[in-house]
Amino acid sequence: MNKEVRIKRFKSMSSMQRQELIIKKMKERGIEAGSGIPNKKYDSKEVYELIYIANCFPELREKK
Repeated sequence: MNKEVRIKRFKSMSSMQRQELIIKKMKERGIEAGSGIPNKKYDSKEVYELIYIANCFPELREKK
């Protein structure tokens, strides 16, 4: 599925459907909700920078 089709499909979903899809994908990748650092507040810029860095290094995303 190309990017435009995925975006259109995602935007057509209800909020609940989006949440279920995100949770499903997180579980598939072994990510638990709330698995961040306790008592840590994230600002948007910091999160986007971390995501960008992680995308540059696919080996960081692989569980061993």
